[in-house]
Amino acid sequence: MQIIAALFIDDIEMRQVPGPATRIDLRGIQFSAPAPAAFPVTVEPHLVVIVRCPAGGEGSGVLETVFTDERGDEVARNVQPLQVEPGRFRQQLVRAELTYEGPGTIEANCRIDQGPVTTIPYSILPPVDAPDA
Repeated sequence: MQIIAALFIDDIEMRQVPGPATRIDLRGIQFSAPAPAAFPVTVEPHLVVIVRCPAGGEGSGVLETVFTDERGDEVARNVQPLQVEPGRFRQQLVRAELTYEGPGTIEANCRIDQGPVTTIPYSILPPVDAPDA
């Protein structure tokens, strides 16, 4: 199996189109966001991983996502079984609670069965002050 794409998103929707085809609509793709409050903050961004199993492939494996801070220290980890019909694609949602002490970046390092790593950064920026009323 292979990771085709991995992105932080707001929403995902599957829809049928004429014939046997399916579309995946991704909304709110992001690599950063303002902090929702004063630091420290904990956020739960949605990470979607799109996986392909080649025809003749095994179809089962393990998706591991290790979240690391800027020093390379592990701050969260998600491991889940993965089933993909050979010759098909599948999307898998990965969730984690990420705590930021200040503005910075945490990287999601995704891999299947000890294979190559796909890295996706997620940065938290300073909070945006609300405008005066």
